[in-house]
Amino acid sequence: MTHTPTDQPTRRASGAVVPVLAFAGIVVAVMQTLLVPVIKDLPQLLDTAPSNATWVLTSTLLSGAVATPIMGRLGDLYGKRRLLILSLAVMVVGALVSALTSDLLTMIAGRTLQGFAMGAIPLGIGLMRDMLPREKLGSAMALMSSSIGVGGGLALPLAALIAQHADWHALFYGAAGIGALAIALTLLVVPESPARAEGTFDVLGAIGLSTGLVLFLLPITKGSDWGWSSGTTLGLFAASAVVLLLWGVMELRVKAPLVDLRTTARPAVLFTNLASIMVGVSFYVVSLVLPQLLQLPKATGYGLGQSMVVAGLLVAPLGLTMMFTAPVYARLSAKYGPKFTLILGMLIIAIGYGAGLGLMSAAWQSLVIAVVLGAGIGLAYSSLPALIVGAVPASETGAANGLNTLMRSIGTSVSSAVIGMVLANTANNVGGVAVPTMHGFRVSFLIATGAVAVGLLMALFLPKPNRAPQLRASSEEEAGIERADEVLRGFRGRVLDSAGTPVPRAKVTLIDRRGRQAGATLSGDDGTYALTVPAQGAYVLAARATGHGPLASSATHAGDDRAIDLDLALPGETVTA
Repeated sequence: MTHTPTDQPTRRASGAVVPVLAFAGIVVAVMQTLLVPVIKDLPQLLDTAPSNATWVLTSTLLSGAVATPIMGRLGDLYGKRRLLILSLAVMVVGALVSALTSDLLTMIAGRTLQGFAMGAIPLGIGLMRDMLPREKLGSAMALMSSSIGVGGGLALPLAALIAQHADWHALFYGAAGIGALAIALTLLVVPESPARAEGTFDVLGAIGLSTGLVLFLLPITKGSDWGWSSGTTLGLFAASAVVLLLWGVMELRVKAPLVDLRTTARPAVLFTNLASIMVGVSFYVVSLVLPQLLQLPKATGYGLGQSMVVAGLLVAPLGLTMMFTAPVYARLSAKYGPKFTLILGMLIIAIGYGAGLGLMSAAWQSLVIAVVLGAGIGLAYSSLPALIVGAVPASETGAANGLNTLMRSIGTSVSSAVIGMVLANTANNVGGVAVPTMHGFRVSFLIATGAVAVGLLMALFLPKPNRAPQLRASSEEEAGIERADEVLRGFRGRVLDSAGTPVPRAKVTLIDRRGRQAGATLSGDDGTYALTVPAQGAYVLAARATGHGPLASSATHAGDDRAIDLDLALPGETVTA
């Protein structure tokens, strides 16, 4: 692993980097809601049975779940910008494939390729951590994390407008166009991060995780068609449990695993990921309920009788509010920390769904629900990457955020399956057509409220982060103070040659007592280096540079401030810091 100290970005980025990366995230999110306006028409459009047409949506979900952690790890190894561009390119190809066909299997293949773009979210967050100064990092990551909701919310009215007035294939041409624009902007504006993780890609780990995820998510998304107690559904769930268990055992034995399960088991990471599932559940409920409620005819007695486009416009503030919440999050997190903002966000979500139980009788009430839930979900989503980044080494940012994004996707998948089952089981049969009922809508809101309550419980177990200061600075002055504090929690000094001359661009690696890399950096032009440590204890500082012999020095971190100079002319020494 090679990266700079966490208190400074690897390279100063232009002011356009954040909006470009956020735009890439929004483009990716559009893929998830692109077909919502034409879901009910897909069997007719593709000349197939309804059970087959659902694969057009399921395929994107499955490929996105598989790609997210894999692309994050590949980005850590080979370059986050490179993999971001690759993700978007695969999405563009998939969109063009779908735009040129009405054949079911070809459409599924195109939608599968589009799902691979989901890896862009953790890759964008990783690039931000590597490039941005600390005082800008919190709000930037908040915007990137919220982009998945922003894109989903904004895509609904636009997709509805296109579907209502043009051939439905125009949806995919539009998606390919904005995907190509995102690639061009990334190439022009976003620099590559020099940060790299060492090691090789864990191919067996990727195959094992992909297999386990598909076996788990497939019965979730198709359980209502197959029957939740059918042999196929139960068999796939059992197979997923076995595969994921064997995969976990294998990952614990691999030197460079796809997912570091020991890091994932840390309370800060574990409870953040569990809370992420619940936030994902709550986010998707409103996306499923409000559009249907708004478009049901008034003749039902509770439907609001709005057109597809108007319904999309009334739900769009959900995404807009999430976007405008990012700067609010930055201020709150700077003062109180991301744990506080996560809890606050989930409380607002609970209030929104609770109030929504009595606000379903007018179109303007749906607008109020969308705004309140957008604020809560925006705060919650914005907090998640800050909690993850504050709990893992910089070399694992892409993989760790990829796993966190996967947890949110699992939440939305579970939400889709459960709410779909609830609405189907409570629907009225009118002329052979299943019409959702108000009772089903309210039960769905209650389920979302329950999920948020579980998420709140998980958030309360989050420990106070040890490394949060890098994400909470809101001014240059605060950042300077936090840099000074952070140096005390690590090793710093100079790398020197036999003549006592500083050695620039020397690689300094921190190794823990288990022989694993805990950090790494390159010395500056003046030979100085700085490394933070995840915890007090014994470490080895190893240094090497072109034209010099390697050096390994034992070092114990006990919390006090003592600089360590690494002399490449010496065979090694034991030091205490």
